[in-house]
Amino acid sequence: MADKTLVCKDCGKEFIFTEGEQAFYKEKGFENEPQRCPACRKAKKQARNDRGPRR
Repeated sequence: MADKTLVCKDCGKEFIFTEGEQAFYKEKGFENEPQRCPACRKAKKQARNDRGPRR
């Protein structure tokens, strides 16, 4: 495996999907590559947490 350059679907910026991250995804059984850059992933997670618990 080699590092891959991907494009974030939210902000359109390129980000690196490292060899180590790819190995982690494979180990966890994830079949899809990340669609968002780390900053957008963090922002989306924060927005989800700000909404509070599900009812």
